[in-house]
Amino acid sequence: MVKFSIMELKDKIKKIAEANYDELIAIRRQLHEYPELSFEETETSKFISQKLTDYSIEHTTGIGGHGIVGLIKGKNPEKKTVALRADMDALPIQEKNNVPYASKNAGVMHACGHDVHTTSLLGAAKILNELKDEFEGTIKLIFQPAEERLPGGASLMIKENVLKNPEVNQIIGQHVLPQLETGKVAFRAGIAMASCDEIYITVKGKGGHGAIPHLAVDPIMIASHMVIALQQIVSRNANPTLPTVLTIGKFIANGSTNIIPDEVYLEGTLRTFDEAWRTIAKEKIVEICNAVAQGFGGTCDITIEHGYPFLKNDESLTTNSIGLAREYLGENNVEEIPARMTAEDFSYYSQLVPACFYRLGTGNKEKGITSAIHTPTFDIDEHALKVGAGLMAWIAINTLK
Repeated sequence: MVKFSIMELKDKIKKIAEANYDELIAIRRQLHEYPELSFEETETSKFISQKLTDYSIEHTTGIGGHGIVGLIKGKNPEKKTVALRADMDALPIQEKNNVPYASKNAGVMHACGHDVHTTSLLGAAKILNELKDEFEGTIKLIFQPAEERLPGGASLMIKENVLKNPEVNQIIGQHVLPQLETGKVAFRAGIAMASCDEIYITVKGKGGHGAIPHLAVDPIMIASHMVIALQQIVSRNANPTLPTVLTIGKFIANGSTNIIPDEVYLEGTLRTFDEAWRTIAKEKIVEICNAVAQGFGGTCDITIEHGYPFLKNDESLTTNSIGLAREYLGENNVEEIPARMTAEDFSYYSQLVPACFYRLGTGNKEKGITSAIHTPTFDIDEHALKVGAGLMAWIAINTLK
């Protein structure tokens, strides 16, 4: 057995990542070509399982649906366990990229970079398995389904004890950030991402002829007032120092030029960083909607689906990971970013064990790779795969110490 110094270990990780680069590209493109929606990741799971088998990494399938958990045991495996997590599901978006690896599944696309996350974790797993004599403890690999849809694959895997047997001491994850150039990463300690709840409202009135509105109860008018009134929750009820977003993103009124419909359908989202205020805000949504509807002679049905909690990055683990990233990539390639109102079900893990969820740069302005996630033209500079795999392996090994 050859024992590497810390500098030699870093160089070894980079060399392995470089040597595996072509394979990383092939894996990512395979995943990108054949995306699968949340809770439908059958073939994706089979593909990941086969790769782990090829790498001689022990693993269990079918956890929380199509989830997979692998174990890489170093020396003294019971000393400590660090988990690495990647999600695997795709989005209901029709891809518009003109590339050889464009999605072959109509209306489904890896537009949020989960193919990158999975590829990076497979790459990190291969590196760590090759270097398992260089660390003490156990690396747990979590390939998670259904991040994009409630209740979230993380919550389902947690219910099936993904953080137990062996018990996870710390967990690390990463997410693509196309606004950040490839070769760079970004971190935030503390609260990093918002909670999210889904709002569904059916406004009920009485339909009629558009020319004789006095004989109808107009649900369009009621819903319009409702959308405006709901904004006072943010502007007049939320503490101004506490970020809160309430957005209505769907408004369906199937009337016509001279037809007032019976119903209007609304959908929206609530995001914030405080659990107590989150509960109060949801109560106020119900109160305001019922009051507005009643005030105009209508009624409404309201469903608020409780979504992901806020994501909290452990201060100590994140600070340590920032230092490790600077050692691996250089001072100028590691940034600290503000909190975001977007949400992630990695937050479930972060509520239970010390966690670090950081951003992987995947953009390249010179190559025209600038599209945002959740768009039909999202793509990445594939050099990010080497960074994603290598850095995750580097952080994991050093976090076990």
